[in-house]
Amino acid sequence: MPSETCNQRGLSGAREAPLIDGEAAFVAGAEGTYRLEAALIFATVPMLRQPGVHRIASAAGEVQFDLERVPMTDSAGLALLIDWLAEARARQRTLRYLKVPEALSELAKLSDVEALIEPSAATQPAAAQLAGTLSAATTAARSP
Repeated sequence: MPSETCNQRGLSGAREAPLIDGEAAFVAGAEGTYRLEAALIFATVPMLRQPGVHRIASAAGEVQFDLERVPMTDSAGLALLIDWLAEARARQRTLRYLKVPEALSELAKLSDVEALIEPSAATQPAAAQLAGTLSAATTAARSP
């Protein structure tokens, strides 16, 4: 890992996050499963997005991202996870997140998107998850 740092400013408190290799941050496991070994923060999202999309696009079936080794997360990281679900939906793939860290789970609950991130909800195809959440959000926004 390079010794340079990302001097990004943001709410994550990770202004001095080390630069990462987005490709190397995904460690292949069983077929279709990848362990993510990088922080999901404002400074790393640009480096992780495309490698995640590539894994989703190249999957023959279900894709699983194991998040157990994600050391830090913020709202930008949560947005990336939702973006990957949208990518999976667009490509008619099922994406599941495994071993979601407690801090990420709490952030998802606070943002009212825990149904998208939590493994218990991940047994549904990504399209059904995303469509249900978007539909609920649209209905709530239209309510007086």
